[in-house]
Amino acid sequence: MLHELDIENYAVVAKLRVGFHGGLNLLTGETGSGTSILVDALSLLFGARADADSVRAGADKARISGVFEAPSSSGLRATLDEAGFELEQGELILERHVLAGGKSRAYVNGRPATIALLRELAEHLGDIHGQHEQQNLFSGKHQMEMLDEFSGVADLLANAAEHYREWRACERELAELRGNEQERLRLLDLYRFQHKEISGAGLQPDEDATLEQERHRLRNVARLQESAAKASEALSEGASSAAAQLKIAVRAMEELARFEPELEPWPAQLESARAAVEDAGFELQRYLDGLEADPDRLDKVEERLANIEKLKRKYGKTLAEVLAYGGEVAKKVSELDNAEESAAKVEKRRAEAAKRYLGVAETLSAKRKAAAKKLQKGVEKELAALAMERARFEVVVEGGPGEPDWTAEGFDRVRFDFSANPGQPPRPLAQVASGGELSRVALSLKTCLLAEAGKTAKRDKAQRTLVFDEIDTGVGGRVAEAIGQRLHSLAAGSQVLCVTHLPQIAGFAHAHYTVAKVEKNGQTFATLTELGADQRVEELARMLSGAKVTPAALENAKQLLKTTGR
Repeated sequence: MLHELDIENYAVVAKLRVGFHGGLNLLTGETGSGTSILVDALSLLFGARADADSVRAGADKARISGVFEAPSSSGLRATLDEAGFELEQGELILERHVLAGGKSRAYVNGRPATIALLRELAEHLGDIHGQHEQQNLFSGKHQMEMLDEFSGVADLLANAAEHYREWRACERELAELRGNEQERLRLLDLYRFQHKEISGAGLQPDEDATLEQERHRLRNVARLQESAAKASEALSEGASSAAAQLKIAVRAMEELARFEPELEPWPAQLESARAAVEDAGFELQRYLDGLEADPDRLDKVEERLANIEKLKRKYGKTLAEVLAYGGEVAKKVSELDNAEESAAKVEKRRAEAAKRYLGVAETLSAKRKAAAKKLQKGVEKELAALAMERARFEVVVEGGPGEPDWTAEGFDRVRFDFSANPGQPPRPLAQVASGGELSRVALSLKTCLLAEAGKTAKRDKAQRTLVFDEIDTGVGGRVAEAIGQRLHSLAAGSQVLCVTHLPQIAGFAHAHYTVAKVEKNGQTFATLTELGADQRVEELARMLSGAKVTPAALENAKQLLKTTGR
């Protein structure tokens, strides 16, 4: 449940903090006053796409934060654990910054988070239903998603997708193996050439690094000889070499040790150092003797490295990638050489994957068809409560087990059909529903989905937050009252936030807020006020009569609140 929403420098809001209650929270205001700004701000906390244009003019960034009482569901805790977050006293604080430059940042309990995490958390915290979501009702994909949500078939969908991917992979492999003979021979010729080029090169792992080192040495023989000669001379050649000087030092220390017993170990230590120097000089001289310019060898190394670079340009960025590609090509040559045998093996795997897929898809289809009947009855019942007693709603599940209909979601196609009037057969929702009818269908579907989810979900004192923006589009009078009653009923099990322009709906609120725009110093600001009893009567009267509130409108507003029991 959303306890508090804090907004700074967002659209026409400079600074606004509002606390919400359990039950039905209604937001009203004149058209253009900014009622939907709160819904848009909450959408950002739920991971919606940020727009730099929403940052208030002159501000560096917009900031939106919300304090939620978090449900104790295992799914929410698993999401938080995986992301490395913890609940703090049962609360979640979500925050979003939208920078004027266009970038966006997210925070959970004060720590940086990803937008993807906000979207995952939103599934546990709330749901926003606005005009965009109503338009989604026209999409067959969205209709199937709603039916699947109602059916509770998430595990079956995951299994179907996995088996479908296996089947499709076999299909592609078979297509390659059973392509026309001309194509098969063309590919076989290409793969044989590539295999011959790579295997014929006799490449060794890390060979290029070894050759690079040898090339560097061969290119710098003169400098190496000069340095080695200097070092050899300094170590062991001539009277002034290190070995000769150490020999003199040994003799001198032996003479000292005859008179100073504590110096007896020194001659042996210096002798050891002299021997090490002579050994180093010997090894250095041997290295120098073998260090000769070899132009022929340098040419061969250069040529070998050039060939390796040519192969890397064609088959991989590194020598390891070239060798790996060579292995793949060898496998393809073998497969194409034995196409029929390989095809038979793949066909067997394909048949097994198809069998597994069909088993899951048929179960999925059966569950969808059973759920479709239940959903359409539920929606028709809800529509009747919304003053559409004679409306018909059908959930059509089409498709069959034939391969042309197979998808990762099964072989079904789902369509919502609707008829508002007796004597008119149901037709696709997108073709026949008016704005007001679509609002009621959307609310009916949402009610049924929530009711079904409530049967399987663990009851929790922390209610989810359901947001309805412009759910009253195209309706009024008795229909508006019916929608108000339905929202009021939904609020018994969930926190409901609703933007409305109809007094018949606003009259059912447990908490009523009004949004208004004011001008100050040439700038426009949006304000939000929670209404007391008397203020609420005045707001309802304004909604009933317009800008000028009449005594009759005030009396009608009081009567409206009395009728709704508020």
